Amino acid sequence: MATYLTRAGYKALADELSRLVSAERPRVVQEVQDAAAQGDRSENAEYIYGKKRLREIDRRIRFLTKRVDSAVVVEGDERRRDGVYFGATVEVEDEDGKRSRYTIVGPDEADPGKGLLSFKSPLGQALMKKKVGDVVTVRRPAGEIDVEILSIE
Repeated sequence: MATYLTRAGYKALADELSRLVSAERPRVVQEVQDAAAQGDRSENAEYIYGKKRLREIDRRIRFLTKRVDSAVVVEGDERRRDGVYFGATVEVEDEDGKRSRYTIVGPDEADPGKGLLSFKSPLGQALMKKKVGDVVTVRRPAGEIDVEILSIE
């Protein structure tokens, strides 16, 4: 299954993977070895914590490796100014007059608080392929809300 990412999202995942493999994991392995050399491992908190942290790092490395290997980097297309598409930045206004700006990204890089909205989210799905001036209805747990598309970059 493909993982759709913007160029920035791909770089962030690849950088995290590189950091974990080349710096974080070797450091924790050394800490575990040092703690193991202290003797009794059953009551050695540093050893127990280190082993737990190492499992977490290995799990994250496996996850990131799968994501990076299956990544499809979606480039912004200058010709696609007529509608909302992956990578576009959209300004919307809800029925209460609240304005928000979102960049449409993949689920792995989504962070609505920072204006990064997954194209698979309810709002992201509702916005896709719409044009400036369109009003879309978004179904969400708190109820339906209408939003108008003010601009697309």
